Amino acid sequence: MQKKFSYPLKIDELNQNDYKFDLNADKEELKDITEILKVEDVKYFNAEIMLKLNNRNNMLAVWGIVRSEIELKSVITLNNFLKYFEVPFELHFDTKATYKDIQELQAGIYDDVPDIIENGEINLADIAIEQIALNLDDYPRDEGEVFDYGKYVQLPDDEKENPFAVLAKLKK
Repeated sequence: MQKKFSYPLKIDELNQNDYKFDLNADKEELKDITEILKVEDVKYFNAEIMLKLNNRNNMLAVWGIVRSEIELKSVITLNNFLKYFEVPFELHFDTKATYKDIQELQAGIYDDVPDIIENGEINLADIAIEQIALNLDDYPRDEGEVFDYGKYVQLPDDEKENPFAVLAKLKK
């Protein structure tokens, strides 16, 4: 599937300047993002992304903020609601590393391991979409909604006997 919202950058074409990119999705691209995120609808999507290439240590720093308004379906009421996201992020890419290099690192779970650049390019749109995807709730619900289990679970009445009391009677 050809993605409509895409902004690939070839790393070889960058020099050591600071770069700033402003990505705004149009109506067709919003439909594409809606499909990718598997949500009800994406109303608005904007990303401000900055880049800084450092050839001395083969690192590419990518940081910025992604803003989006997304229509989600509540898992409690099944009603749709709008949620605004404003997600700051910072990533580091090693411009020369391969997957094998990263696997050979003796890094701990809390160490910051750089990402890998595949085929000599990164896609800024993919990075922006990923930041929102990482912040989506697995079980979305509107603000203030709580699951009232009392409506769906029948709790035992106080008048019913305790099961252990029944066992105690059998023992006698």
